[in-house]
Amino acid sequence: MKKLLLSGNEAIARGALDAGISLATAYPGTPSTEILENIARMDAGKAMWAPNEKIAVELASGVSFAGHRTIAAMKHVGVNVAADPLFTLAYTGVRGGLVIVTADDPELHSSQNEQDNRRYASFARIPMLEPSDSQEVLEFTREAFPLSERFDLPVFLRTTTRISHGKSVVIAGEWDKEEKRPDPGLVKDPAKFVMVPANARIRHLDLEERISSLKDFAESCSFNRVEMADTELGVVTSGISYNYVKEALPDASVLKLGLVFPLPDKLIRDFASRCRRIIVVEELEPYLEEGLRYLGIEAEGKSLISRFGEINTGTVRRAVTGVREPAEDNKHEPLDPIPVRPPVMCIGCPHRGIFHLLSRKGIFVAGDIGCYTLAVSPPLSAIHTTVCMGAGVNQAAGIEAVLQEEHGKVVAVIGDSTFLHSGLGGILNMAYNGIPATILILDNFTTAMTGRQNHPGSGFDITGNRTRQVDWETLLRGLGMEHVRIVDAYDLEEMDSTLTEEIKRDAPSVIVVRGACMLLRNQPVKQENPYEIDEEICTNCGNCLKLGCLAISRRNLSIDEKPVIDTQKCTGCTLCFQGCLFGAIEALE
Repeated sequence: MKKLLLSGNEAIARGALDAGISLATAYPGTPSTEILENIARMDAGKAMWAPNEKIAVELASGVSFAGHRTIAAMKHVGVNVAADPLFTLAYTGVRGGLVIVTADDPELHSSQNEQDNRRYASFARIPMLEPSDSQEVLEFTREAFPLSERFDLPVFLRTTTRISHGKSVVIAGEWDKEEKRPDPGLVKDPAKFVMVPANARIRHLDLEERISSLKDFAESCSFNRVEMADTELGVVTSGISYNYVKEALPDASVLKLGLVFPLPDKLIRDFASRCRRIIVVEELEPYLEEGLRYLGIEAEGKSLISRFGEINTGTVRRAVTGVREPAEDNKHEPLDPIPVRPPVMCIGCPHRGIFHLLSRKGIFVAGDIGCYTLAVSPPLSAIHTTVCMGAGVNQAAGIEAVLQEEHGKVVAVIGDSTFLHSGLGGILNMAYNGIPATILILDNFTTAMTGRQNHPGSGFDITGNRTRQVDWETLLRGLGMEHVRIVDAYDLEEMDSTLTEEIKRDAPSVIVVRGACMLLRNQPVKQENPYEIDEEICTNCGNCLKLGCLAISRRNLSIDEKPVIDTQKCTGCTLCFQGCLFGAIEALE
């Protein structure tokens, strides 16, 4: 037995390997990314990045159909991408255990919405486990695979950002798992795995029988437990919220639900009957509260605790008892308010130049998900829509299809990883329908926003070994795009002239803007001698500041002071040098 300090993501990786998975797959997305990276670190042969979440789940389903255990990990919005196969996989069932990790993001730490994926469990009829700390994450992950096989269903494992990234002590002994099974081989069973209507009707009936059996299991399983104490107050909770309840309300009786679909009706009714007042403590949607109300149980929940963002010990205590945290009564405010520090593009980022041009030209830009979304902020202020991965290409095409000529042109920007995730169909649509929009693929050779993971356009696999690399021109022409240009992300003049030509073209076109992420080690990056500003020549026009580079600022933040370049930070990307109208910026020798 070993005591380890593990994050939830680390615990999932260890639990999956303990359970004897043959393959793990994922598309990187915060807060789930480190799951696959840790599996790859522990056993590189069992981890594989997929181009998107739908492919990850379909790949995992193939592993399961072959009789092997497998796990597919993604953030909450990734489940939207994977929903098509997921719903039907509940019908087909499994052979080897199939676990789907949904890492939800209350408070939108790094996401475009706060959706509560517990809804997916009841909607898709797939059981869902929700651990409360890293110890439970490890145990629930291990047990999810035999649970999947026992009830012939995929199993959701739901975490949230606090569970995924928070660390807690784990007792991690060797799990008493089954002996390694021989290769089960392929089994031809069309009635189970071929979902034509005639088979699907039967499997749907079978699915409800499996859910009924699972519901009976939920009544006495170890995932759910009752902690009786003072019966004046009973709290129903799950996941990270359980920890806040135990800290804020140590004397309350608690029904902790680890299997949140299906809910154990008898267990809930029995618990509620023993307590005078019932409160449901949960983040985001009133999922558990609605489950109790369906059973006819009077319970308070969202009338006390907001459905927006994360909760904590203080919010639970205030909501239930009206007692404030001692720190909240401290009237001493800091002398100087802490400045807001929004995320910005890195110094030397290859995306900066193209957004500087787009902003300067006043072009409407349909955006996408990635580092480049940061161009929405001043001084670039160059992104005008962002909804989900791949949407920008189609939004630009839709706008362009109906745009009156006097309103100017529209372009879309999309990263290389995001394009390979969900942008290909949009290009195919543009070419097929002849929509004259211009798409900018910002190729920095990596999935940068989630920590620089490799993808099919990087030329490297999850272990860093070389593999086949996408040829952009061949790919785009194969999709029907006749006009394809590839430009250097650090050559403002080339980008300017190419952009000017393509937005005037009355036909679909793509510009691939290429420049390696400055933080990559396996690609040559644009890094030269740093630059400095000659104060004698500088006119204080402020044009260099419009790049939004953190290496350039005014002394003392005064508008009367001329800009200076911090040579310790400058990477020598040359963009400020190229953009200076008066030749005041020069390279250091």
